[in-house]
Amino acid sequence: MTSTFQTSIFSAEPLRLGITEERIVKGGRDLFPLLPQAFEGIRQIGVIGWSSQGPAQAQNLRDSLAGSGIIVKVGLRAGSTSMAAAERAGFSRAAGTLGEMYEVIRESDLVLLLIADAAQAEEYEKIFAALRPGATLGLSHGFLLGHLRRVGASFPENVNVIGVCPKGMGPSVRRLYEQGADVNGAGINASFAVQQDVTGRATDYALAWSVALGSPFTFQTTLESEYKSDIFGERGILLGAVHGIVEVLYRWFVRQGATREQAFIDSVECITGPISKMISRHGMLAVYESFDDAGKEQFRRAYTAAYHPAFEILWEIYDEVSSGNEIQSVIMANKRFGRYPMGKIDGTEMWQVGAEVRAKRGTFLTPIHPVTAGVYIATMMAQVDLLKEKGHPYSEIANESIIEAVDSLNPYMHHKGVAYMVDNCSTTARLGARKWAPRFDYNLMQNTMVALDKDAPADAALFQAFLDNDIHPALAECSKLRPPVDIAVLD
Repeated sequence: MTSTFQTSIFSAEPLRLGITEERIVKGGRDLFPLLPQAFEGIRQIGVIGWSSQGPAQAQNLRDSLAGSGIIVKVGLRAGSTSMAAAERAGFSRAAGTLGEMYEVIRESDLVLLLIADAAQAEEYEKIFAALRPGATLGLSHGFLLGHLRRVGASFPENVNVIGVCPKGMGPSVRRLYEQGADVNGAGINASFAVQQDVTGRATDYALAWSVALGSPFTFQTTLESEYKSDIFGERGILLGAVHGIVEVLYRWFVRQGATREQAFIDSVECITGPISKMISRHGMLAVYESFDDAGKEQFRRAYTAAYHPAFEILWEIYDEVSSGNEIQSVIMANKRFGRYPMGKIDGTEMWQVGAEVRAKRGTFLTPIHPVTAGVYIATMMAQVDLLKEKGHPYSEIANESIIEAVDSLNPYMHHKGVAYMVDNCSTTARLGARKWAPRFDYNLMQNTMVALDKDAPADAALFQAFLDNDIHPALAECSKLRPPVDIAVLD
């Protein structure tokens, strides 16, 4: 994929990834003075919703646009329990920055629709009717496009439709923005898409939105590519797969004779600590190269034993997302919540042990276990390879499969456990993690761990494909654009 977007406001730079060349826009607070020009014609930005992305995006936009004359106004349902939270964040009716959802939609020039995906599917007809002709509808997820296609509907023809999709959970978007105050910006990378451009300004609006959120770099995609890779990625290595991986590894280490605490260290702590840090700074190959000869052999065996079982589940997930089945599954699940709310995922022995382990940090070392590294990276690579097969751009692949995992999500699991990571995400992501983590757990237990127990030899050809994969130099280029600070997770 070659990016072809045009912008007269921001500088688009070439980025060579794999066999393709893309164009990106680098962010930074030095670009904030350009935002009023880029948002020409926008007097009010309405941020609709206060779940995962809403608080972060509303506050970042407000802070970035301070003094510009552009109003950032939060719109919530009448009587919403989130009104108080929005007021605590500095939005109020008295100041004209907080109002009822449809009131805000009708009066805004740019409407950022950040309510839950299932709510978008239920409310889209009323939302579309409230949009002013010539307004811009902004999405941070392509879920609504997938739903519209599934039901044979479409966006109104008289509005711009754009997407800016941060590659991380809402709390990360806000936290890194705050940390970036002294380093000319830090934040979460974002993709952007222009689905409809009726005013000729849609691209600049999308790029300005991303820059105002604090994105270190913004890359081009399409809403279709975004929702497929994003919903798929959440169910894959970002949330569902890593949850399943650590569950199966913990049990396997205990069965091998490890204490419960050591099993947690060798599984969860290993992935969320040293593995994530090494991949973030030096890439996946560096993890393999860090081992001695015996460790390399263990890694090779674990990698080749895990790759195909992981790929099989990932392929099924991608098919379910592409067909619309996964989107419908989310909508139906939301309708069951009144009777059966979403359950907890951290009450088992393993996660109770995890709380004890985290309390003892500083008293033990966490080396990288080659089996854990092999299984985790094999699943990550299976996701990379599947997205490559499906034609996704390398920037999207690197962010959805690697960067978001190690720089945005895993730090939350490291801080407070799997529930803290998963449940800081959208309802769609939370549902997907709960649905697919057991599938990864089962398939890895039945195939990968059995192969390791039998001392099955490594598949030399499959491992050579890992060593030669062109995602490694692509990731190295993308990693140059990672946030200049590590996220500091807060309760």
